Amino acid sequence: MRASGPRAASGADAVPGCGAAVPEDRGSISLLSLGMMLVAAMMIVVGVDITAVQLARTQLWDAADSAALDAADRIDEDRVYAQGLPAMVPVTSAGVVEVAGQHLSAERRPHLVRSWSVGGRTGSPDGQIAVVEVTGHVDLPIVGSVVEAFGGGVDVTVVSRARSEVR
Repeated sequence: MRASGPRAASGADAVPGCGAAVPEDRGSISLLSLGMMLVAAMMIVVGVDITAVQLARTQLWDAADSAALDAADRIDEDRVYAQGLPAMVPVTSAGVVEVAGQHLSAERRPHLVRSWSVGGRTGSPDGQIAVVEVTGHVDLPIVGSVVEAFGGGVDVTVVSRARSEVR
């Protein structure tokens, strides 16, 4: 038998799961959608900031590479005049530190890198290889102001090695 009247129109006698809305469930999809949008927004923000740090790391590596190449090409004149020119261009730790510092001060700092410096591992371990360590403080583009209270940004350290052969 078919129900008629105001109760039938409201779906009060309808069987759950047959297309009728249960009054207790109204609005729950909105809450779920809001939660999913917040999670998606957080993932986008974190993804953008991680990408920015990775790009800054690559730019620091470029600077360290060019400084190491510049330092490896510098000839220790006293050593060359005293001992002659061997198969590898001789370098000194002091010379590598000096050239790397000059190179970083002359080069333009990348956009998101607040500060950079030559690290403690810069030098020459064997007199033939120039090792340059560059440390930079990278600002996060989106959540930078939020993490400012916790030190703000990320410290990134890169190391590059170079040597020059005499041909």
